[in-house]
Amino acid sequence: MGKKSPFSDIEAARYPPPPPPTFYMPPPTQWFSWLVPLFFLANIAMFVYSMYINDCPGYLNEDDCLWYQYLGKFSFQPFNENPLLGPSVRTLRVLGALERDLVVGENEVWRFITCMFLHAGVIHLLANMFSLLFIGVRLENEFGFLKIGVLYLLSGFGGSLLSILHMGDVKAPNTVSVGASGALFGLLGAMLSELLTNWTIYLNKCAALTSLLLIIGLNLAVGFIPHVDNSAHIGGFLSGFFLGFVILMRPQFGYVNNKYIPPGYDAKRKSKYKGYQYFFLVLSVITLLIGYAYGLATLYIGESNDVFSYLGNTES
Repeated sequence: MGKKSPFSDIEAARYPPPPPPTFYMPPPTQWFSWLVPLFFLANIAMFVYSMYINDCPGYLNEDDCLWYQYLGKFSFQPFNENPLLGPSVRTLRVLGALERDLVVGENEVWRFITCMFLHAGVIHLLANMFSLLFIGVRLENEFGFLKIGVLYLLSGFGGSLLSILHMGDVKAPNTVSVGASGALFGLLGAMLSELLTNWTIYLNKCAALTSLLLIIGLNLAVGFIPHVDNSAHIGGFLSGFFLGFVILMRPQFGYVNNKYIPPGYDAKRKSKYKGYQYFFLVLSVITLLIGYAYGLATLYIGESNDVFSYLGNTES
């Protein structure tokens, strides 16, 4: 009789071990965008209110106001005063435009923020609001209202700070700065740093980087148009660029959170962030703190030194 095959009995059969389980992070949920549309409505409402307060016919001849017969009290200032179809500098100053003498001399620091919700005219407003919806809604859908709100306001503050420092170099009387451009360029800067710091999760990296750099270059080129304050654009962009490394950092590709691994499995997992992400985070925090502190010190302490030196010269 031949030997009995060890696999003839099903109870004695040997099966290959099952493959180790593979765990994946569920796709991130999309946030509902409500803060960016709220910023959009706030800017529109402030422009309508500024035109109501402006009341061009109340200060000028009705024939001088643009389209008075159709707009009445909301008619625009003459082209020679405001070519962007908007209110006067006087109105913008009353409502919170950024002006060096009022911020430094009168300590009206709230103008750093209020100027972001004012616009010089319809053309200025439409250009900024189109960019806000195009860029801001996507970012809020991905990262949520809290991160984008902080990014928007801090970038706008950085743009206002560099803009008011630039006013001291220009030495032009009655110079004010308004607009959401600094905050919008901050969103663009954050998109660039987000692409760099979250490099591992992008598939077509070169195409994403090229298209983003093209958009940034076109927007910066607008700053060279006369009467456009490019310093606010640059300040907002740099602030947003470094803030993106801090606020918009995401886990690297392949990372799995512990709560998505069933109990009893000892799965080998990747670290949540890469070393270069931590490096850029620390470097960006230091750069932002130094940049904001240096700008404020230059604005206030430098201004005080100028006053003291002037008083010393008059007393002598």
